[in-house]
Amino acid sequence: MKNHLKRIAAPKSWLINRKSSTFIVRPNPGAHALDKGLPLGVIIRDNLKLAQSMVEVKRLLNNNEVLIDGRRRKDHRMITGLFDVISIPKLKKFYRVELDNKGRLNIVELSEEQSRSKLCKVVGKKLLKKGVIQLGLHDGKTLAGLTSGGRGLSVGDSVIIELPSLKITKTFSLKPGAKVLLTSGKHGGISCELEQITSDKVVCQAGREQIETAKSYLFVVG
Repeated sequence: MKNHLKRIAAPKSWLINRKSSTFIVRPNPGAHALDKGLPLGVIIRDNLKLAQSMVEVKRLLNNNEVLIDGRRRKDHRMITGLFDVISIPKLKKFYRVELDNKGRLNIVELSEEQSRSKLCKVVGKKLLKKGVIQLGLHDGKTLAGLTSGGRGLSVGDSVIIELPSLKITKTFSLKPGAKVLLTSGKHGGISCELEQITSDKVVCQAGREQIETAKSYLFVVG
């Protein structure tokens, strides 16, 4: 796989200057699709302006100064996606990857307290031996060893987890009345209230507008 891609051809979800140079870092394959995440190095240099070059980015990473979801990361090509938490303790800076109302990846500053938790979507659920529940989350994390706490959760629900312990502290069900974020499609980035659910389609209300979209595009946020 090529190490770079042309800025002009980068996903529309990337909030970058497409004319400053010809190429930009291509992220390594990871938990997020190419259009659902940004390379960590690009976030540090282009979005946060905490470095002027990729050499400076690598120095910052090699000094163990950057954490993603509470774990130290050194790979400037690591793909960093929706609701991932970026912490730089030495600078007392904390951020989260969100979507703006046009469906573009936006880096939002947090307080240190806010950086200690993360919202995740349940994308898989398995029943293991001895009745233990295992959940797969949208960011590639796996929560294993769950018993009664995981039994009531379904694919499509969301959880708030502590970082870095991954302990579930709150759950949100995918059901009518839930507050949801649309993560893809022409309405990507819009927050709305879920009204109806069918097998693969949903109807949501965003202000005065009624939106019909794919069920897979929903991310329950409240």
